[in-house]
Amino acid sequence: MSDIRKGIEVFGIVQGVGFRPHAYRLASERHLLGTIANTGAGVAIDVSGPKKAVADFLAHLATDAPPLARITGVRVRNLPHRADGDLRILPSREGAERRALLSADVAVCADCLREMTDPSDRRYGYPFINCTNCGPRYTIATDIPYDRHRTTMAGFAMCPDCRREYEDPRDRRFHAQATACWTCGPQVALWDGDGQSVATRDAIEQAAARLAAGAVVAVKGLGGFHLAVDALDEDAVRRLRRRKGRVGKPFAIMVRDLDAIDGFAEVDDTARGLLTAPERPIVLLPRKAAAPIAADVAPGQGYLGVFLPYTPLHHLLFAACGSRALVMTSANLSEEPIAVHNHEAVRRLHGLADWFLVHDRDIAQRCDDSVVAIVAGRPRPVRRSRGYVPAPVPLHDEWPPILAVGGELKNTICLTKGRLAFLSGHIGDLENAETYASFEETIAHLERILRIEPQVVAYDLHPDYFATRWAQAREGVRCVGVQHHHAHVASCMAENRLEGRVIGFALDGTGYGTDGRIWGGEVLVAGYDAFARVAHLAYVPMPGGEAAVREPWRMALAYLAGHFERSLFGLAVPFVDQLDRGRADVLLRMLERGVNSPLTSSCGRLFDAVAALLGVRHKITYEGQAAIELEMAMQGAQGDAGYPLEIVPVGSGWQIETRALFEHLVTDLRQGLPTSEMSLRFHNGLVRAFARVAGLVRERTGLERVCLSGGSFQNAYLLAHLQAQLESSGFAVYTHERVPTGDGGLCLGQALVAAHGS
Repeated sequence: MSDIRKGIEVFGIVQGVGFRPHAYRLASERHLLGTIANTGAGVAIDVSGPKKAVADFLAHLATDAPPLARITGVRVRNLPHRADGDLRILPSREGAERRALLSADVAVCADCLREMTDPSDRRYGYPFINCTNCGPRYTIATDIPYDRHRTTMAGFAMCPDCRREYEDPRDRRFHAQATACWTCGPQVALWDGDGQSVATRDAIEQAAARLAAGAVVAVKGLGGFHLAVDALDEDAVRRLRRRKGRVGKPFAIMVRDLDAIDGFAEVDDTARGLLTAPERPIVLLPRKAAAPIAADVAPGQGYLGVFLPYTPLHHLLFAACGSRALVMTSANLSEEPIAVHNHEAVRRLHGLADWFLVHDRDIAQRCDDSVVAIVAGRPRPVRRSRGYVPAPVPLHDEWPPILAVGGELKNTICLTKGRLAFLSGHIGDLENAETYASFEETIAHLERILRIEPQVVAYDLHPDYFATRWAQAREGVRCVGVQHHHAHVASCMAENRLEGRVIGFALDGTGYGTDGRIWGGEVLVAGYDAFARVAHLAYVPMPGGEAAVREPWRMALAYLAGHFERSLFGLAVPFVDQLDRGRADVLLRMLERGVNSPLTSSCGRLFDAVAALLGVRHKITYEGQAAIELEMAMQGAQGDAGYPLEIVPVGSGWQIETRALFEHLVTDLRQGLPTSEMSLRFHNGLVRAFARVAGLVRERTGLERVCLSGGSFQNAYLLAHLQAQLESSGFAVYTHERVPTGDGGLCLGQALVAAHGS
């Protein structure tokens, strides 16, 4: 049989994941000749041999690919046959086309852990052990193709033993760009609170001893520093909370292993799969009543954010400290970006951390831990970052290069390239100067490693958002403003690869509406190209504007005043009886005169009002706290009773009125109904009202696909029960499982709306 020769290009996440040695082994086993190389587009293979052997090689190239590879395309062409040559892996080569995708960071694998704990292995106890199947990728990459000199490992010259492994295609560390050992690689050190190095034989052991003594230790990880304390030490956790200025927001805990989790939280098979996946996200798990975790780890919560060690250093720290669980929270002050550089960490965390466990491998891109909730048996990303970024979201069509800059809170950015959308990791709230600088750095980094020069920049319509101002100031591109809730619905459509029109529920706290008011309880009929607002929660004023977001009692007062006017003071419910009458009168005058009281249809503000009225939360210390605690307050309640919400025709659509809801709430408060029962009835009432609206819209439009998006759908009860009720009524319901339902997924929708308008 005559020989043939094929030129093969493989696209996707095929660099730094063992794809070249995989191709080499396949070719070698079939006695094929040729070359294999990384390029700016992916992996290029030139292979020749018997026709049957080449066909078999092609058949197994993608199907037997390494576990971390993600192939998005394979292009094969015939080449003139060449009889001579051998089989070689060539140095990476650059090209005009830049399509190579970079792998996300991956948790340390079982093989490396086995070597790290083997006293006879030369990497015994080495905190940076890695191979082709695990370790850092995105956070150390400075450019593509992904080669060592384009990473923060460039300054570490390999010793002869590491070089031999690195150059052997049959070795697990062949071209593992972060490969290193005690002799030639990064090292750890312990610094005191002023950044002075501490003389010690074992920095990790000393850090563990200080954790055991109750100290706060800043620990440098893959994408930044964590602030760590023993999660079972009440005093240490309280001290960390006080120093960090984090009054109520939960801390995540890193737990030694799966067995240890059983003592703290409920774990099912879905959770186990997430906890042990290569991405190693923080998973929100139901807390066990007798869990010995310090109360201040997650005050007022029925869930714990739990994750497993994902770096060798983490495993060594647990082995040394003996604790079953450590608080591992982002090393920053509230709403600042996570610290990534050693001296930056000392400067920014001075007074927060007592000690610093540092190392000398630089972090090229900060990357917070990802957070995943499990709702209705499905993983739902709350924060998509380390482990998932920069893996792309596939799109239903090919689009020009677009940059979408997201919103103001929980900011992420998105770049599109062909049929792929690349979302950044969590950036944060852009009101903070450090976060804004991180926003600009992230855009520059992603544009560089993806080689994308945007032709269009999409932004939120809110004129005062920092991201909006940044976009409008960018020269040489066309700018497209996208309404906030349209972007939410488009984001859900995009990740589900939907086309045409859908009924979209966009429920959240704040979004700038086309009428200049604050939207947030919206039902849209939408496609990517346009939307119509067909229903919404009735408007209510926000006394004091932003102050009403921080103080939910203001929203409760606004709703009561709107429905009962001054007679609210005779309602004889605890909320009213406990009001500061002087402050209440000032707010009522503001409401009556329309002074500093912008109108909102926000679902989040309705949750706030009910939470305050029920005595759950009058002031918040982090975004969404009142709504979260109102959901938690429902635990233990059962039944299908729900408070009524009236749906009334307004113009060409409908408005959801809340007067009957508050009348029933007041009655139940007077009768002393348990808070859990009232919270349940509120949630049930919302579910039924929104389901009825969907039915009305279907009658008018014939649409039967519904997309659920917006931060309010982080409420597990609301999401699961509304989805179930809609599906029981014959709707096809689409939700978020790849990108966050909140503002962390907003940029994806912005990009798709802008794409259809370009």
